[in-house]
Formats: sequence, structure tokens, C-alpha cells
Amino acid sequence: MPTYTYKNLKTEEIFEVQQRITEAPLTVHPETGDPIKRLVSRPGIAFKGSGFYVNDSRPARSESSSAD
Repeated sequence: MPTYTYKNLKTEEIFEVQQRITEAPLTVHPETGDPIKRLVSRPGIAFKGSGFYVNDSRPARSESSSAD
């Protein structure tokens, strides 16, 4: 289940809530009833290492390999 980050618009508190993707975003704080807003955050995935780019997945071509 994804975790979403919310910001309390009155107190500036930032907190996280686990919700299903199909659920509507919250508009009020679950405990205080203050208005809140869902924040956009970076995804929790990073592609590191070789093999993720076109030039990494193909063998290097040799410019000097021409037929004599």
C-alpha cells in the first residue's frame, strides 16, 4: 500500500498516511480536523548501475574494424 505525504495547512506539520491508490486524497487531518493538502514527493525507486541506457546495453563498436 502506498504512503502519501500530507501537510497541515494551519500548523505546517508534515505527516504520512498509508492509503490505497483508489482512495481519494484526504482533505482534513484525521485527528484534528484541520485542512490538509497532499504533497508531491519523489518516488522511492532509483536505477543505479549500468544497463539502463541504450549505450550501456550494447557492445562497443570498434571504428578500426574495417575490411581490407
